[in-house]
This record gives sequence, C-alpha cells and structure tokens, in this order.
Amino acid sequence: MPVMSYSASAATDTNPTSQTTAVQTSLPNIKILATGGTIAGSSESNTDVTGYKAGALGIDVLINAVPEMKKVADISGEQIANVGSPDIDNAVLLKLANRINELLSSDDVDGIVVTHGTDTLEETAYFLDLVVKSDKPVVVVGAMRPATAISADGSFNLYNAVKIASNPESTGKGVMIVLNDRIGAARYITKTNTTGTDTFKSVEQGYLGVVSGDKVYFYNQSTRKHTANTVFDVKGMTELPQVDILYEYQNNGSYLYDAAVASGAKGIVVAGSGNGSLSTRSSEGAARAVDQGVTVVRSTRTGSGVVTPLDSDAEIGTLYADSLNPQKARILLMLALTQTKDPATIQSYFEAY
Repeated sequence: MPVMSYSASAATDTNPTSQTTAVQTSLPNIKILATGGTIAGSSESNTDVTGYKAGALGIDVLINAVPEMKKVADISGEQIANVGSPDIDNAVLLKLANRINELLSSDDVDGIVVTHGTDTLEETAYFLDLVVKSDKPVVVVGAMRPATAISADGSFNLYNAVKIASNPESTGKGVMIVLNDRIGAARYITKTNTTGTDTFKSVEQGYLGVVSGDKVYFYNQSTRKHTANTVFDVKGMTELPQVDILYEYQNNGSYLYDAAVASGAKGIVVAGSGNGSLSTRSSEGAARAVDQGVTVVRSTRTGSGVVTPLDSDAEIGTLYADSLNPQKARILLMLALTQTKDPATIQSYFEAY
C-alpha cells in the first residue's frame, strides 16, 4: 500500500457535494460518507502530526488516494461535513444517521464507511450503533496522522474499513470502528492516547477482530442490543435533548449542577470517581437536579470498569451507567430521553445497550 500523497491543488478540494464513483458491477456497493477529521487533515510540513488543519481535504481526494479500494468494492462518496471531530454536533449526528438509514434501505448499497476525526469518533459510532436501522455493515474510520504526514495511517485504515464493510461476515455485527488493523465494537472501544496510532483500545471486553494479511478475521461479537434491535428512531428529528457531563474531583461544589439545570439540561452524566462515587456536595447538587425533573446518571472517570448500583441511587434518584464511559453514557441518555423520562425504563436501557 502506498502512503497517501497529495498535490497542492488536491489539498484545496473541499467541495461538499463532490462524488466519486467506480463502476464494477460484480463488487459490493460501499458508500463512504466523509465528515472531516485528521484522516482528511493537511499541513505544509510532512512531519507535522499535531498542528495540521483537520478536514482540509474533500472526499474525492481521500478516495483517489487509495485506488486499491476499487478492487474491493464499488465505491462512491458523499461529504456530510468537513470539520474536526470536536465540532461534530447533534445536527451533524442526525444528518449522518438519517442519510445512513436512507442509503441502507436501498438494495443498491451493501455497506457504509464513515470517515471521522478520532477525538469524538467513539461518540458518533455509538450514536449510530443505537439508531441505524439495518444489519448491513457500518464502519467508522479515522486516522491519527494527517494525510500529508510521513507514514500517514489514514490510507490503510480507510482501505481496511472498505474491506470490512464489504465482508459478508460483517453483517449484524453492529457499528464497528477500525484503526491500526483492529476492529472494535462501537459500544466497547475508546480512544486512550492523545497522539499514538494505537490509541483505540477495548480494554475490558476485547476486540471484535483484526485485519491481517489483507484478510478480515472476526473472533468476538457484542452481546448488547444494537442497530435494528434498539427502540431508538431519529427519523424526522431535528434536535436532541441537552445532556451535560460533569466531572467529579476533590473539593468540588454543587453549583455546576445548578448551572446545567438553569441552562436547560434535561440530563446530566457525572464522571464520578471510582465506582461512580459522588462527593457530599455533588450528591446535594444531583438531588436538586433530580427534584427538578433532570435525569442524573453516574459514570466513572477511571477509564474502565462497571459502575454498579449503590444505596444512594434510591435515596437521591440517580441512575448508573453500567460500563459506559461518560461520553457514551451521554449519547445513550440523550436518546433515552427522546423515548421516556421514567427512571426505571432509562435504567433498563443502560443495562440493555
């Protein structure tokens, strides 16, 4: 596989409506939906891996840089957004999810690949895992080095993503994430390192599989409900409930809970210490929020492990996030609140999804 390389003119291609299609009727039809990120990043220096501009390149550039993909699948591309992933918002999530569902409802599309910045990639992937209404493969892919860097990882990651999306064994696996040759379930995998190419890890539950020697190997599957088996449907939605994340730390106060409620939060996820523990002050703030109709879910700042139910949940009215980290717990709570405000039902979602 050649390393991605770009001309100066290619680096300026950010046309949001550009499309590239390779017609090979004997191959599966894979749609690549681009949202920007490092995989589409560009810099004047080929040794710059931190100061680049994310989302500088258009979808045509990404596809044309990896011609080997066209031997694997019939490729076409669309630009959904072109931003760094910290700027992915609910509007982009809804646009992306609805477009995926529209495409997968057609017999002409066999799978989807989404290119995405890595900073919030796991959030988008888990959102799609909960709202995509199809068993067809959906693979979210990114890169840790911009496309213009020496040994840019995006080209091979994208190639692997197309191979996975084209593989019949990928059907029914839920939304997958692939970087660094490893295939992770959207529910379990997370970014663990600021700049390392092996940043995405599934520490507790393990990976679904790997890509090795140009072949896709699956060894595990997610046991949680996903995609076509969830109760969530975002068709026709134009907005999602506001859910905020608060961080537990020594000597913290309860005023941030009050601020979140005053700012319109319908839900709060707490990145608690240890087993989702809250300080006395946090507990007071959480109790006030619950009294005002806000759903509060305890997660953990530790990075792994299961947050279990505590006696204080019954006393305060808080819920617990199971093994979801704070950012993914926010995604699930946001969708849960589109269905119900009943605490028992929302808790059942955290145990099912």
